[in-house]
Amino acid sequence: MPKYVNYLIIIVCIILIVFLYNRALGSVPLIILSLYLFYYGWKELGKRKNKSR
Repeated sequence: MPKYVNYLIIIVCIILIVFLYNRALGSVPLIILSLYLFYYGWKELGKRKNKSR
């Protein structure tokens, strides 16, 4: 996945956090962002593991 897609997803989540936080729903995009960052970190860790073998 290209880097600009990762940046775009993070920017969209930040915009959603600001928009939904005013409506007392700020936790929803935070959960989505945390799941995405966990997935991205897991994928990057897998790449590094495979390179070292």
